[in-house]
Amino acid sequence: MTFAFFPAVDLQDGKCVQLVGGVPGTEVIALNDPIAQAERWVAEGADHLHIIDLDGAIRGKRINAPILNDIVRKLDLFIQVGGGIRTEEDVRALLELGVDRVILGTAALENPEIVLKLAEKYGSERIMVALDVRRGNVTTDGWKKVLSKRAIELGLLYKQKGAGSILSTNIDVEGQQKGIDIKPAKQLIEAINIPVVVAGGVTSVEDVLALRNIDAAGAVAGTAIYTGKLSVKKTLEALGRRLI
Repeated sequence: MTFAFFPAVDLQDGKCVQLVGGVPGTEVIALNDPIAQAERWVAEGADHLHIIDLDGAIRGKRINAPILNDIVRKLDLFIQVGGGIRTEEDVRALLELGVDRVILGTAALENPEIVLKLAEKYGSERIMVALDVRRGNVTTDGWKKVLSKRAIELGLLYKQKGAGSILSTNIDVEGQQKGIDIKPAKQLIEAINIPVVVAGGVTSVEDVLALRNIDAAGAVAGTAIYTGKLSVKKTLEALGRRLI
């Protein structure tokens, strides 16, 4: 399995933003041209991209869809997308657009059977389930509601339902630029034995390499690449990518 590094482009109110702990109003970054930011990471060598419609996740409406559509049509790389994907119609439209993998959050938590249905219809490799965790418990509705479910419990459930991969986000360290908490990621990866991409706190090349070393399938970097603490180009080089 090849380890993937995902620069993040989070969309809110038509801007590219980065929040602390997923809390609206805590924007560390708010940039007016999300497409230009996506192109920036591609110019540094990125061949994977992680796009989240925060308005979709929080409000349940994908109001940033036109921007997302422009990015997908314009850029030729592996793109995974989440935020506000609630129905099979949403999934079908994104896959037909050219998105490589869709990320289900609230929809999967409310109806695990939708994961099975989508995996059977479109292929498990195109269906990822998001487990956003605060203090060990999974959250939903844009991180606003904390459930009594633990990540490993749900990871095993979605594996059984046919999910091809899991996105594990540690909200406790998200956006703080203080580094990852590797223990919960390692426990989840060892327990569920399907590809896990890790987000939350990725701040240094060492964080990325540490995640590769525990057999994560990939790492998502957000705030740190926008503030300059983490270089996309140098990270890719450290992962063994030869960049022109």
